[in-house]
Amino acid sequence: MLTLLKGGEVYAPEYIGKKDILIVSESIGYIEDEINVPEGFVPIRVIDASGKIIVPGFIDSHVHLIGGGGEGGFKTRTPELMLTDATKGGITTLVGVIGTDGTTRTMPNLIAKARALEEEGLTCFVHTGSYQVPVKSIFNKIEDDIILIDKVIGVGEVAIADHRSSQPTIEELAKIAATARVGGILSGKAGIVNVHIGDSSTKLSLIEKIVETTDIPIRQFHPTHINRNRELFEAGIIFAKKGGYVDFTTSTVQRFLDQGEVKCSKGLKMILDQGVPIEQITFTSDGQASLPEFDEDGEFIGLQVGKVTTLFKEVRDAVLQEGIPLETAIKVITSNPAAVLKLKKKGHLRVNSDADLVILTKEDLTIDSVIARGKVMIDQGEIKIKGTFE
Repeated sequence: MLTLLKGGEVYAPEYIGKKDILIVSESIGYIEDEINVPEGFVPIRVIDASGKIIVPGFIDSHVHLIGGGGEGGFKTRTPELMLTDATKGGITTLVGVIGTDGTTRTMPNLIAKARALEEEGLTCFVHTGSYQVPVKSIFNKIEDDIILIDKVIGVGEVAIADHRSSQPTIEELAKIAATARVGGILSGKAGIVNVHIGDSSTKLSLIEKIVETTDIPIRQFHPTHINRNRELFEAGIIFAKKGGYVDFTTSTVQRFLDQGEVKCSKGLKMILDQGVPIEQITFTSDGQASLPEFDEDGEFIGLQVGKVTTLFKEVRDAVLQEGIPLETAIKVITSNPAAVLKLKKKGHLRVNSDADLVILTKEDLTIDSVIARGKVMIDQGEIKIKGTFE
């Protein structure tokens, strides 16, 4: 199957001007100033992208594919992600994690869900483990999971600075990072350690001590929820200036923001103004995680679910409200996570990369069309492919 996108303004994610893009099966075959369809040639689907913007498909590298939550009892377990939850948000690549509940949410279930979403058209990977230490891996060794299971590219989300964590020591977290690193080296994968950072005053200190006292490099860690409060955000800026990655969580509720959580779009402007290179910053949604709400007296009044559609919304706000150039802001959900996770065919629009593309309206940057692995999932706002049970 051949698909030709004509006349779109292409951000790859760097701006490369008005181009035609020819998709051959699941890959990008050509990017040229103009590609003409010869008469009498094989059938080619032509999509008119003139007056629109084309960007790489979005990567959400922290999603609870099989649901999360449960902190309020069994009834607060959140549901699984559905295919169109992702595609409506322009997401073409997902990385699944297990959170607080490492008992009823299991690695076999997570891997099966990742494979199901791939069969439906997306690209999916997972991290092995959950909040808990020791890490509950498939083969009982982190490096074995990374080396032997194609879908496993790292470990996490391991929780620190949180009352729900296993309170790991420096030595325990260092060993997790060391084994993940070896697994990554031997398999050609990232071997990254995705670390949940909670509200504790200890913040990033555990990771910082490991970097200071061992041979493990700072970029072996991918700490997330850095924007959950102002103190952690400031610590994240210092961490990033030392060379580390920082990840902001886009799913939130108004009360969290009122209590001091840093809105991602504003946080991106702030951290860039502090001189942190854009390449060290990523956004993730924490999709399908639970977001509890409380009244003015601190009483539980309800529960919302993290949405993957918040991922691009915050990037859009960064452009339209904070004045960050699109080619800069879009990197936090395209080329940056691709680099962190060593996904060489993702995050860029270039020849031989996977054909993951999002077409945006030029006026207000709304999602017009979504193509995943060469397949049109959404066409001019109309959902073309739904999940098996949607």
